[in-house]
Amino acid sequence: MAKQRFRDTKKNRITPQKEKPNKVKKPAIPFAGKAIKAKAFLTDIFMLFMPLFYFVIYVVFGSLQNAGEHKLLAWSYTLIPFVIIMTIFMYKDEGRTPGLRSQSLKVIDVNTLDKPSLFSIIFRNFAVILSVLTLFGWMMMFFRKDHRTLHDLLSNTCVIPYPKA
Repeated sequence: MAKQRFRDTKKNRITPQKEKPNKVKKPAIPFAGKAIKAKAFLTDIFMLFMPLFYFVIYVVFGSLQNAGEHKLLAWSYTLIPFVIIMTIFMYKDEGRTPGLRSQSLKVIDVNTLDKPSLFSIIFRNFAVILSVLTLFGWMMMFFRKDHRTLHDLLSNTCVIPYPKA
């Protein structure tokens, strides 16, 4: 069979090809850059996470020493409200957190190119914790062409520039 195709090609005979169905091409997504995503992440950490962390340490536990004795409880008291606050921001504000808003970015679903569903947002925000804890998940954006992180890949989302009005 392979020899026959080679002979046809050599003698410039055209063999009938099966028609391939036309695939719908997805529009090119303008992914946000690494540096601007890192700035947005740090802004979210300092605007949302750190105040929660200090509140838990000094108001809930009373001192750093008490919080140190109950580390798992202190981290859970901080991370769960952080995920809830991030989810509320992203769901109510077109997939934007204060950090993403400050850098003119937004999170979209890769398939629909629209705001992600509530489940995707919740899953993405819990996966952010996994990405940051493993550090590899967050560092993936430095090795990928589309700059997507582990939580973006798991939740099928991406960060794009938000069009300025």
